[in-house]
Amino acid sequence: MKSFGHWLASPWRRSAVAALAGALPVLAFPAPSLWWFAYVCLVPLIVLIRSAPTGRRAACDGWCGGFGYLLAVHHWLLPSLHVFIFLIAVLLGALWAPWGWLVRRFLGGSPGPGRGLAALAVLPSGWLVVELVRSWQGLGGPWGMLGSSQWQVGPALRLASVGGVWLLSFLVVAVNVSVAVLVSVRESRMPAVAGLVATAAATSAAWVWSPRPDVDGRVRIAVVQPGVVDGAGGGDERFAREEQLTRQLAGRDLDLIVWGESSVGFDLGDRPDLARRIAALSRQTGADILVNVDARRSDKPGIYKSSVLVGPDGPTGDRYDKMRLVPFGEYIPFRSVLGWATSVGKAAGEDRRRGTEQVVMNVGHGLRVGPMVCFESAFPDMSRHLAQDGAEVLIAQSATSTFQHSWAPEQHASIAALRAAETGRPMVHATLTGVSAVYGPGGRRIGSWLGTEASASEVFDIPLARGVTPYVRYGDWPVDGALLVLAVWCASEGARAVRLRRPGPAPHVPPARTVRESPAHPGR
Repeated sequence: MKSFGHWLASPWRRSAVAALAGALPVLAFPAPSLWWFAYVCLVPLIVLIRSAPTGRRAACDGWCGGFGYLLAVHHWLLPSLHVFIFLIAVLLGALWAPWGWLVRRFLGGSPGPGRGLAALAVLPSGWLVVELVRSWQGLGGPWGMLGSSQWQVGPALRLASVGGVWLLSFLVVAVNVSVAVLVSVRESRMPAVAGLVATAAATSAAWVWSPRPDVDGRVRIAVVQPGVVDGAGGGDERFAREEQLTRQLAGRDLDLIVWGESSVGFDLGDRPDLARRIAALSRQTGADILVNVDARRSDKPGIYKSSVLVGPDGPTGDRYDKMRLVPFGEYIPFRSVLGWATSVGKAAGEDRRRGTEQVVMNVGHGLRVGPMVCFESAFPDMSRHLAQDGAEVLIAQSATSTFQHSWAPEQHASIAALRAAETGRPMVHATLTGVSAVYGPGGRRIGSWLGTEASASEVFDIPLARGVTPYVRYGDWPVDGALLVLAVWCASEGARAVRLRRPGPAPHVPPARTVRESPAHPGR
């Protein structure tokens, strides 16, 4: 063990180990999907950081761990961004530097029971704040939040309805901290056990208390997934394939048909012939069709990605323009400075335009649906707002064909389970090339996935639910709680620093006696 510690004395070797330790959580996400590994995946990084000789070195370890984490969960972007993905991981990895410092502050050396207990609240709170900051759309969005690794765990989905993916991330980190203390800090093992017991008790209580969605009716929604279409005429060929698959749905008593992102590569105002063909499909199948148009608009300048509802008489007028664009993929932040990214990867040659508001659409059969486009499904607040606005079914139209042979399609499809569980509303994840999936109001998968090899249309019988989940009602309260914990800790540290700097009372010194004074009669 001493020899390994000596080997880690090299800053470069230590940084490499921290990056590798930070990358371990990727195994808890799809495609490996080792969900149970999430509860111990941070232990190696925490143990490494607590052994840092200084606070500065601990912050550096946290930074390197964040770099490894981000690079691992976004590794599928490498073919598109090339070296730029490393720069992004370096910059955003710095968010974990304060968290690394906190780990050493609470667990370094020989922490007593008090510090061990405090760590179970402060360290998960610090991690949650890191996830909050990096979830800003301008920094890439909330892809790969640690709590989303629990998308297929029934009790975790119930907890998501209480506090969203934020609550799951907090609990997962708290368990990791407890395990790290158990294996490396003998003085704080009892608090660690108490923390695990308290976490299990609180989790069980929330699981029992959290309301279950009340099923109230069913709808039949079909997903059309054309599969990979290559070649110069890919847009027309894809449309023809979607048309063919949609015709096969005639007579299936459908309420809605959903096509994937960029399923129509031409503005319907410029191509009324396509609008007529989609309307004919709607009449033939007896259901409205939600398509996604990725094109330069005819009624305003710029390129938009838009969910457009088409009925038997043509476009209904319901349209949602994508609001949160993928950095570098759909626009380049600070293009005047970072425009060179187009020369080293597949960054956007022209920025797409943003929509201004979310939309709830009324489908022809009286169904209210809330569309999102692509990675907007990763944002908990967007699905929450749609549920508040009355959406009965959440829909995400996506396309991950660029990353067809990576873990990205499975990761993206799994996110929808969390959004369904958080809102108590079923969610349809429809893609061009897979993976397409549907989840019920509690986050449980309905039917089978349409994988990346499939070119098919599939019908899903989807239960509807009524009622409001605690997460929809109260929002991101775990984040507010984490900020409060950190604020209280900072205030206590500030008060402690003031007490240490304040001079204490001067010691009492008896007056000195002169040679003329008598012990029996002082002053004489």
